[in-house]
Amino acid sequence: MSQYRQELGRWGEAHAADYLQQKGYTVIARNVRTPYGEIDLIVQQLSKITQDETITVFVEVKTRTSKTFGYPEEAITPNKQLHLVSAAQHYLQEHPDLDKNWRIDVIAIERYPESSPIINHFENALQ
Repeated sequence: MSQYRQELGRWGEAHAADYLQQKGYTVIARNVRTPYGEIDLIVQQLSKITQDETITVFVEVKTRTSKTFGYPEEAITPNKQLHLVSAAQHYLQEHPDLDKNWRIDVIAIERYPESSPIINHFENALQ
């Protein structure tokens, strides 16, 4: 991967983490490597139903600087979805202390010159 793409990815992940923290999520890990691929962010959120439970959220961040290849979220192919689910399940097996409530979210960020980033948060993106 080119240095530019790596820097863009880190920039997007930092903005996604800030966005989630402002929404009340707690970041517990970043850039976790598993045999099935990398998990960009792992965060926790208090359950909206019962405030005493937490939900572990595995977050895939996609950042784009143009629409040449479509919207960022369109990069979540069926193959990528399979890898995300497998990576999340692997992480949960390695961390049995985590609550078993979990989901996978996608944060899509569009970055254009001279404008604020456009952030779209897709909760429970993989069904």
